[in-house]
Amino acid sequence: MTQAFILGAGLGTRLRPLTNRLPKPLVPLFHRPLAGWALDACARAGVQRFAINTHHLPEAWDDFIGLPENRNSEITLFHEPILLETGGGLRNLASWIDDQPLLVHNGDIFTTLPLEKLIAAHEASGLPVTLALRTDGAAKHIALDETQARVTDIHRRLDRCDGTHVFTGIYCANPGFLDLIPAGQVISVIPAFLELARGGKLGAIVIDDGLWLDLGDRTSYLQAHREFAPGPAIHPLARVEAGAVVENSVVGPGAAIASGAVVRDSVIWPCARISGSAVLDHCIVCTDAFVTGVHRHLDL
Repeated sequence: MTQAFILGAGLGTRLRPLTNRLPKPLVPLFHRPLAGWALDACARAGVQRFAINTHHLPEAWDDFIGLPENRNSEITLFHEPILLETGGGLRNLASWIDDQPLLVHNGDIFTTLPLEKLIAAHEASGLPVTLALRTDGAAKHIALDETQARVTDIHRRLDRCDGTHVFTGIYCANPGFLDLIPAGQVISVIPAFLELARGGKLGAIVIDDGLWLDLGDRTSYLQAHREFAPGPAIHPLARVEAGAVVENSVVGPGAAIASGAVVRDSVIWPCARISGSAVLDHCIVCTDAFVTGVHRHLDL
């Protein structure tokens, strides 16, 4: 499988004010945009070309494509002046998708799932769509048959049974699946999924190995930085003066923390400036303005 669709057009309302500055998939996780981690995950599974849909702050995506680590990737942006939702956004790619299965990956999650298992299951099944699922999680909306290889219901919309598994936001789809989604409409992908499930044609694979983090709100965003540590928490290009206290925090490149500042359990975005009088506890600093004063559980 050599093509993937990264969903990048969401508004990210639960992450405001962070998403007032960047689209949610470009919010940094451990010094890198979330979408960058998604591209890496897909590339490890053999993907070579990418489509990304945009809506909110679309100019930020041009900067993302220009990052050194992305310049060798084939990335095509599909801007949506009107947000088309998960189904309409996929249908909008009809002219771009070639005649082979497509890997679809939500842009606001981080995962180390072995996506090659999903791809292999999809190719072996012969089904139009295969969803990647998890056993643990709060949003158990997917019901499976006894083989755990077919979805029988979603959100109990077919009135068959309650959900037992969590949808990861990652799936494989054959090009023909797009025919189930009306063209030019603002529509979720769920009705098309349900049509397949009704006929016993919606595949699934349960993949519990690897990390899977949904970064939909600030609590999960802060938690992700505590659970995920691929390198130094303080970026080599950050400047933390002697006399500053930085504990259990992630500090991005170009950020500056002055002597006397206290930063605990917080995430400091690139180029943020923290004064020597600042005390930050469970904060996210997403501005490059000069931060002063005492702040707890705030986004600045």
